[in-house]
Order: sequence, then structure tokens, then C-alpha cells
Amino acid sequence: MDLFKLFSNRSASKEVAKDRLKLILIHDRSDLSPELLELIKGEIMKVISTYAEIDASEVDIRLTKTDESEGNAPALVASIPIRRIKNK
Repeated sequence: MDLFKLFSNRSASKEVAKDRLKLILIHDRSDLSPELLELIKGEIMKVISTYAEIDASEVDIRLTKTDESEGNAPALVASIPIRRIKNK
């Protein structure tokens, strides 16, 4: 049974490595530096924070790619948990 777990962990590690490599390639092709991505993340959080209370510790903003039907272009994906909407 332990031998099976060893191989399943390798498979999971392989998938994680594969996903990381894809992200690296997407970053390279988009010419978007990590510093610029952090600036974009900060600006997005600042704008959303004016309208809603967000959970900054759970914010995930990253680059990915669009579907093949859209030409595999880089896409910015944001997951921003909203605690509550502010009343203005």
C-alpha cells in the first residue's frame, strides 16, 4: 500500500511541476514581469476595496492562458474573496 502512495505522490508532483512550467511559459510570452503583476494586483485590490471589504490574505491574481479557440493568449485571472459590500 505504501508503494502505491509513493507513485501517486510522484504523479501529483509531476502535475504540479507541469503546471508551474506552463505558468512560466505564459509569463515569458506575455512579457509581464512579476513586479508589474504585483503592481496590477495592488491597483485591482485598491479599486475593489473602495466598494467592498475584501479578504486580502486570500487574494489570488495570476496569469493563465485563454482557450485554444481564443488563440491561447495570456489572461489575467483574479479570485478576490469579498467579505461585504460597502454602502456609499
